[in-house]
Amino acid sequence: MSGNHVIGEAAIRAGCRFYAGYPITPQNELTEYMAGAMAKLKDGTFIQAESELAAINMVLGASAAGCRAMTSSSSPGISLKQEGISFLSAMDLPAVIVNCMRGGPGLGNISPSQGDYFQATRGGGHGDYRNIVLGPATAQELADLTMLAFDYADKYRTPVMILQDGMMGQMMEPAVMPDPVDPKRLPPKPWKLDGADGRPSRIIKSLYLDPAEEEQINWNLAHKYEKITDEIQRAETYRTDDAQIIIVAYGTAARIAKGAVNRVREKGVKAGLFRPISLWPFPTRILKEVNKKVKDFLVFEMSTGQMVEDVRLSLEGKGNVRFYGRPGGVVSTPIEIAEVIEGKFGRV
Repeated sequence: MSGNHVIGEAAIRAGCRFYAGYPITPQNELTEYMAGAMAKLKDGTFIQAESELAAINMVLGASAAGCRAMTSSSSPGISLKQEGISFLSAMDLPAVIVNCMRGGPGLGNISPSQGDYFQATRGGGHGDYRNIVLGPATAQELADLTMLAFDYADKYRTPVMILQDGMMGQMMEPAVMPDPVDPKRLPPKPWKLDGADGRPSRIIKSLYLDPAEEEQINWNLAHKYEKITDEIQRAETYRTDDAQIIIVAYGTAARIAKGAVNRVREKGVKAGLFRPISLWPFPTRILKEVNKKVKDFLVFEMSTGQMVEDVRLSLEGKGNVRFYGRPGGVVSTPIEIAEVIEGKFGRV
């Protein structure tokens, strides 16, 4: 299946029963898939909204009513959704948001890029908040992490973003689909708005005019993010046991980097790959373990350099960090990255 279709099928199997979106390339196949899949379900709702702003706020309403809800878009469309994502965070509401990144800034182009890392991992909208951000690299991970995204969203009552790109969304790979979840058997949501017959009324809001009350709301969110940071740190390490240089990359860039690692290994260069899967929280603990044996790091991104900041922050000056990137939708090859490794670090 194509990556976009994998996400759609996995979302349905995760118990997603509400989807609202608006067309934009290169994620349209996901919207198309959800339209067909929801039509086959007795309890499914698909809405092609009039705008990205409308779509994210429809998801907010569905989430407040207790439904597992999802939206998707691509870079400029995600920018338009940022106010709604901030509202979801302020209201402690779960939702899954898929960004199929394209070249930018501005309208840019429809080629795969990784220029939205800052937007995704720093919140993106206004106020003190973060989103859980997952960075899949294969069709199988698109399936598994989509299932996990809905679980994380419900567990922590927070938006979760799946950060993929146009290449991953439109390429085709095999994937084993997880078993479906019965939405009626999901854990209860005692906060949802479902009518106050026989119980005290519930209120979900984000407006707190008393500064002291608003401050407490922000501290509550901060404590939740501390808990998330402690409990969620995911990464893959590849050929790092004897490595003398580590390539750090995520998503499509990590697939390219893995090919480069294999190429330079054939020439005697002891390279390895560190692939963050949770982009926020960044897998700092795991990277620090790698740093105990390796001091040289090359960060490769399909951007001018955004994740490189998290690598430097995680290493706290205890590693030599260099960067190589190709922005705007230009996709490097494993040969190119192999030449960068050899050119910067020579043969070990």
